[in-house]
Amino acid sequence: MNDADVSKQIQQMVRFIRQEAEEKASEISVSAEEEFNIEKLQLVEAEKKKIRQEYERKEKQVEVRKKIEYSMQLNASRIKVLQAQDDLVNKMKEDAMKELLQVSHNHDEYRNLLKDLIVQGLLRLKEPAVLLRCRKEDHHHVEHVLHSAKHEYASKADVHQPEIFVDHDVYLPPAPSHDDAHGQFCSGGVVLASRDGKIVFESTLDARLEVVFRKKLPEIRKLLVGQNAA
Repeated sequence: MNDADVSKQIQQMVRFIRQEAEEKASEISVSAEEEFNIEKLQLVEAEKKKIRQEYERKEKQVEVRKKIEYSMQLNASRIKVLQAQDDLVNKMKEDAMKELLQVSHNHDEYRNLLKDLIVQGLLRLKEPAVLLRCRKEDHHHVEHVLHSAKHEYASKADVHQPEIFVDHDVYLPPAPSHDDAHGQFCSGGVVLASRDGKIVFESTLDARLEVVFRKKLPEIRKLLVGQNAA
């Protein structure tokens, strides 16, 4: 083999090696680009997922905040309604108490009422002797109806007429006045007790109003709720 043939073979080998190197380099380049694209896509998807999660988290926070604000507004509205109802109920009670003060102004009707209250108290106590307390300004009214009250009780209970001792030392508080609006007061009526003081029956107008008002309060509130709903 002469020098020309050797040189030719060497050149062929060089071309083959160069071609293989170029092909290998091309494969490496393509592979690297594919890996880069895959990694880039994964990073993009990861960022998208992170953004979606952050958006969902903030969306939930907004929803929770809206629910809390709605609940607070609803509670505030309910409190206002309840407060308005309480104010109206208290106003009704105050008006009723003012009306009670007028009861004792008609002496004939008030005396009949005192007699009925005394008879009811006697029927409750069923004692042969009782202590009676009244307002100082009602003392003469009580003395006026005492005999008829004892007679009526004895007739209804089919017993002897009881002894009624009117307390001349301790009186019930007077009617409320502008000078002492927050002090103890009594709009009228009587308090009966057994002689030993163990059994007490309060039959004042204020106590009667309190009992009736407490009994009727659910109906009053129900009526007010119905008016608010309408």
